[in-house]
Amino acid sequence: MSTHSNGMPVLPKEAYTSQEWFDREQALIFSKTWALAGFQEDITEPGQYISVQAGLNNIFIVMGRDHRLRAFHNICRHRGTQLLRAEGKTQKAITCPYHDWTYDLEGNLISVPEQEKEFPGIDLSCNGLKKASVDIWRGMLWVHPDENAPSIVNWFGDVEPYLAPYDPAGLIETEEGYSKHEIKANWKIIVENYIDGYHLAHLHSHTLNMYDHSKIECEFIGPHFAFWEPLADFYAAEVEKVTPMPLIAGIPKEKMGAWVPMLFPGIGLGESENSWSTFHITPVAPDRSIVEIRTRVANESTWAFTKAAMASASFWDKHLGAKYNGDPNVDPMSSGDFMLEDIYACEQQQKSLQSPYFEHGPSSKHGEKPVRDHQSVVAKWMESDQ
Repeated sequence: MSTHSNGMPVLPKEAYTSQEWFDREQALIFSKTWALAGFQEDITEPGQYISVQAGLNNIFIVMGRDHRLRAFHNICRHRGTQLLRAEGKTQKAITCPYHDWTYDLEGNLISVPEQEKEFPGIDLSCNGLKKASVDIWRGMLWVHPDENAPSIVNWFGDVEPYLAPYDPAGLIETEEGYSKHEIKANWKIIVENYIDGYHLAHLHSHTLNMYDHSKIECEFIGPHFAFWEPLADFYAAEVEKVTPMPLIAGIPKEKMGAWVPMLFPGIGLGESENSWSTFHITPVAPDRSIVEIRTRVANESTWAFTKAAMASASFWDKHLGAKYNGDPNVDPMSSGDFMLEDIYACEQQQKSLQSPYFEHGPSSKHGEKPVRDHQSVVAKWMESDQ
C-alpha cells in the first residue's frame, strides 16, 4: 500500500487490476460479511427460493414446509454440482440435476439413486446440505456463508440511526425501478464513485442539482458509510408541488434530501424524499462488476403518480438536463442520466489503470476523504484474516 502526499493511505493500482488481489478480496471480504439476497416478499411460500453469490460461495434461501427460512450452500454433497438456479420454486424437495441426489426443504439428504448397490452403508444423515445463515434487516433478506455468523444487528446496528427516517417495508416495489448493469470497472471504483462527494456538483451538475452538495453530512460508522444532503433551495421551496413522485410520509421538511449510505462491502441504499432503492454491487472480475438496482416508492395510487409527473414536468425541464450537448445515443455525458454519467466515469477510470503512465493524483481534502477512508477499510480487511 502506498502513502499519499497528504499522509492518507491509498490502495495500490494492483488493488483494481490484479486477479490475485481480487481473489483475496473474495476470500477475505465477500466470503466473511453479510450479503444482500433480496426482500422478504421474494420468498412467501414453502419451496420458494432465491440464491446469491457471497464471495466464493453461492448460497440459497428456501422456505421450508414449516414456513421457516433457511440458508444453504448451493452445493450437492455428492460431487459439488450447483443444485438450484438463481430463483424459483421447487415442489417438496431439492434434486441435484447431475445424479438425482435429493434433499428435503430442511436440507436433509433423503434419497440416493441405487443406494444399496452404489453406496452400501452410506449414512444419509451425515450428508445433508451445508448450512449458511439467513436473517432479515429493514425488510431485506441477508445471508452469511458461516452457519454461526456474527449478529446482523451488530453488523448494521451502529449505522442504522444514520439511515432515512422511514420504514422501506411500507413502500412498494416498481417494475420500472428495476435495472441491471454490467460495468467494466472494479467494484471499488464503483463504491468510491458512489461515496465521492467532490464529483456530485461537477459530473452531475445538470442531473443531481436538486440537492445541495455544499451541505453534505457524511462519515464512516465502522466499515459502513453514512451520507445525507438536503434539498437545494429552489426545489425545497416548492417540493410538495413539484416532486416528480409522491413524497414518502414521515420525513420532516427540514430533513428532506438524499440519504445515500454504502453498506460494506458493496450495498448502497438510495433513500430520498420520494423513493428508496438498493444498489447492489457484485464483483465479477478485477475489471468487471454487476450492479442491480431495485426501487420502492410510496404506496399511492397510479393517479397520484401520474398527477405528480404531469404537475412537475415543466419545472424539471427548466432545472435538469445533460452536462454536454450531443447525441445521447453516442455520448453518455449527453444523456441527462446520472447513472449513465457514473458508469462512463467509472469505466474510463478503469481503462486508465492499465496505462504504465497512471499514478494517483492529489486527493481532495473533504470531498474525497470518504474514498481514502474506504480504501483504509479495505486495506484493514485485506491485511488480517478476520
